[in-house]
Amino acid sequence: MARRVAVIGGGENAEHEVSLATAAGIAGALRRGGFDVDELTIDRDGTWRRGTEVLGARAAGSVAAALGVMERADAVFPAVHGPRGEDGTLAALCALAHTPMVGSGVRAGAVGMDKWTTKLVADAVGIRTAPARLVDAADIADIEFEVPVVVKPASAGSSHGVALARDAAGLREALREAARYDDRILVERLVAGREIDLAVLREAGGRRWAAPPLEIHTDGLFDTETKYDGSARFSVPAEISDAEREALTGAAVRMFDALGCAGLARVDFFLTDQGPVLNEINTMPGMTAESQVPRMFAAAGLSYEELVARMVDAATVPGPAHPVLSV
Repeated sequence: MARRVAVIGGGENAEHEVSLATAAGIAGALRRGGFDVDELTIDRDGTWRRGTEVLGARAAGSVAAALGVMERADAVFPAVHGPRGEDGTLAALCALAHTPMVGSGVRAGAVGMDKWTTKLVADAVGIRTAPARLVDAADIADIEFEVPVVVKPASAGSSHGVALARDAAGLREALREAARYDDRILVERLVAGREIDLAVLREAGGRRWAAPPLEIHTDGLFDTETKYDGSARFSVPAEISDAEREALTGAAVRMFDALGCAGLARVDFFLTDQGPVLNEINTMPGMTAESQVPRMFAAAGLSYEELVARMVDAATVPGPAHPVLSV
């Protein structure tokens, strides 16, 4: 009998449309792999739909109706990026409902979503990050920094609200824009380095491994516009030395373990003359067939359909208490 997976997309944040694309891609890949799929969508107002059917009149009743769909599934695949999704919110819902879920749990999702807290974890396990300061949005009128700096919301995705400030006027504008997405803002010293992404997968049985690294080529900051306008170029495998790959892979797996991630995560770095500098970690990265993560695993010989199937396996097949590293 085919296994049933409930795929959740949408969400109540700026990444709603991107999440819909991710969810549609995952649902299609699962169907091609022989799974039965229920597609659940969280609308911008918090109501849920199953296909075109609205579940309940208000958010609370809608969640209750969606739980009925989820409990009939062998696993839930939450493909919601950003706040009220990737940040552990949906993981908590699945945990309370005792429903197997693909991907990271509450702790990893919450910590990984918070860029400031991620920096603290990285520092604790010996991974460099850009020097930074955390600012309250209420205080931005009185803040001064030596530029250039990168300004970003502490908890947001798809680079929404991220800007490079090269002068005082640009800094004020960047702070105001970041405050639209979060009341906590990160101001980071600009890091000069190549942008290299890694994807780490934990499979059923506990084995973790990293796909070949991917390099992002852009003329400037890899911001929201550049991510989706087609101007960025990706190369995978990235042309780096064996020593550089080993350093990046080791750092990516350490972050994966330190946060307690499950399923997969994309770990983004700057590769500098002094070695890797962590940018951020995504516990539910973009997952269309054209996204960075499937491209990296394709370079390792793992198809999109096989990748999502293995993620479901990892959520439904019990593994050992201690994971096994394979890079």
